[in-house]
Amino acid sequence: MLRIGSHLSSSKGYLAMGKEAVSIGADTFQFFTRNPRGGNAKALDEADVSAFLEYAEGHGIGQILAHAPYTLNGCSADPHLRDFAARTMKDDLQRMEFTPGNCYNFHPGSHVGQGIETGIAYISDMLNQILTPDQHTTVLLETMAGKGSEVGSTFEELREILDRVGLSEKMGVCLDTCHVWDSGYDIAGHLDQVLGEFDRVIGLSRLKAVHLNDSMNGLGSRKDRHARLGEGKIGLDALTRVINHPALRGLPFYLETPNELEGYAREISLMRERYR
Repeated sequence: MLRIGSHLSSSKGYLAMGKEAVSIGADTFQFFTRNPRGGNAKALDEADVSAFLEYAEGHGIGQILAHAPYTLNGCSADPHLRDFAARTMKDDLQRMEFTPGNCYNFHPGSHVGQGIETGIAYISDMLNQILTPDQHTTVLLETMAGKGSEVGSTFEELREILDRVGLSEKMGVCLDTCHVWDSGYDIAGHLDQVLGEFDRVIGLSRLKAVHLNDSMNGLGSRKDRHARLGEGKIGLDALTRVINHPALRGLPFYLETPNELEGYAREISLMRERYR
């Protein structure tokens, strides 16, 4: 079974997102925990969460993926920004306990000239501060495109973060097809080799989710510009191989393509047709 969904707006609550997902043929979805460009989260409606959990069970909605706001930078040179990132993520993970067993994805951050090693140290320190043994949410590092001073554009950088986290069993990775392509991993021409390298460096058991996106730019461009499926440089045939690859079957796929709901519905239907 192909588990696939899109990014949905969380402004109307969990139950609304669940119903919206079902309306476009999805059986999972991703959402921002709060305004992606801001820091405040609206109060959690426990009745809405309870209604969603019942709805999800009745409609086959599987693992959902929460996404941290883009403003989080746990490896900033500014200690106030690092503190903001830690406090926000801690609050998000506490809220995620109301929907246990799901995943929380975040961009590792940008070291802004301090160097990769310093960035990795800051990110790891933050995670060691906020992860708890009894949490029921898996925290995912997202593979990055490598623009600017981003941390996480190589599998080795992600592995180093994971190795420095004490509660590493609470951690995993979300592979973004646009990002890994833009960072130089040829998933169109050499998917087996890329996944083999991921397994060697990080371990496929760590891979918990896939962002399924095409890319507006060429291999190794380090740009991070998403395209609709089949309208970019990766191509529809290559993305079809991604969803059908034996190492990825069973993982949830999340669309972050430049679409409205109607476009997401078309892409979900298209990929279900191509799933073998």
